[in-house]
Amino acid sequence: MPGKSSVPSHSDLAIPESILKKQKGDQKAAASRATDLKARKEANKKKRATIFERAQKYTEEYKKAERDVIDAKRAAKLDDSFFVPAESKLVFAIRIKGINKIDPKKRKTLQLLRLLQINNGVFIRLTKATLEMLRIVEPFIAYGYPSLKNVRELIYKRGYGKVNKQRIPITENEVIENSLGKYGIICVEDLIHEIFTVGPNFKQASNFLWPFKLSSPTGGFRTRKFKHFIEGGDLGNREQHISALIKQMN
Repeated sequence: MPGKSSVPSHSDLAIPESILKKQKGDQKAAASRATDLKARKEANKKKRATIFERAQKYTEEYKKAERDVIDAKRAAKLDDSFFVPAESKLVFAIRIKGINKIDPKKRKTLQLLRLLQINNGVFIRLTKATLEMLRIVEPFIAYGYPSLKNVRELIYKRGYGKVNKQRIPITENEVIENSLGKYGIICVEDLIHEIFTVGPNFKQASNFLWPFKLSSPTGGFRTRKFKHFIEGGDLGNREQHISALIKQMN
């Protein structure tokens, strides 16, 4: 009829089924992503709370250990006796001498201790076997018993993890959790605690840490560098005095 529009109505313009399917698929994917994001946020929130609780627990544990030593010293003084602290189980060893004129046994021992380069440092559990190894390579290293502050500062400032044989900076807890989560070590404070207390998973924690690459000490080594520490040099066991050297080199 004249005047009747030939333009099709909206109902006549059916949306192709392929486009409808794509729209539904996109909506479903978006909803799934939103659900995953919410779940991840919740999981991260719980994890942060767990990490905070552990850090508090460790702090209390360290404070108690310090108080126990102070109390024991006071008790010994009252009894006119001497307080002998427990022997340290943790050693930090630093390679301070090169490989010139080194025999195969010493070279192999340095390799086993992972002290491959000058100014490399590693944490070592002190046992009869490792003490013997330290004595073998004593002409090439300085070592001693690090403080909690030493351990914390080394890991926070110089800590790198070994992930798939690669040296990876420890910039987030995920790096630690991916490698050591199965041992209950999920954050930096867990790692510090395991190393400092020489915990049951010390070997795994220590091997995860790439040997520390330290700087040459501020002010340099002593003029008699290649004499033993007790003779005025730098080599060998310096017990608690290793803290001063770590501070100079960190």
